[in-house]
Amino acid sequence: MRPVKSLFEQAIDIAGDKLSTAHFHDTRGLGLANCFAAWQAGIRRFDACNGGIGGCPHAPGASGNVATEDVAYLFASMGVPTRLDFNALMALREQVGRWLDGETLHGAIWRAGLPKTMAA
Repeated sequence: MRPVKSLFEQAIDIAGDKLSTAHFHDTRGLGLANCFAAWQAGIRRFDACNGGIGGCPHAPGASGNVATEDVAYLFASMGVPTRLDFNALMALREQVGRWLDGETLHGAIWRAGLPKTMAA
């Protein structure tokens, strides 16, 4: 996602360490790619939401936010420490699904689970 990386590099040049966090939706399936591009530019904090819940009143048709559990998996699979507990994230996702019965939850890792080679 060259445009996202470039945008964040330019923004960091202007704002310096005042720019520390990125927030993405996954409307067209590029939320995780955008997180990675921002990470390449130097961003180390990401605003995400368990189950990808949320939307955007300014972008009609926008899907939810990137799912916290997917972002955590992306970085953990790259060897980047997240200090997040996958078992707790997945248990919370299950709770959120019950609390928000009928709401669409987003994300991918919950479907397949963690690979056997990755400890939870």
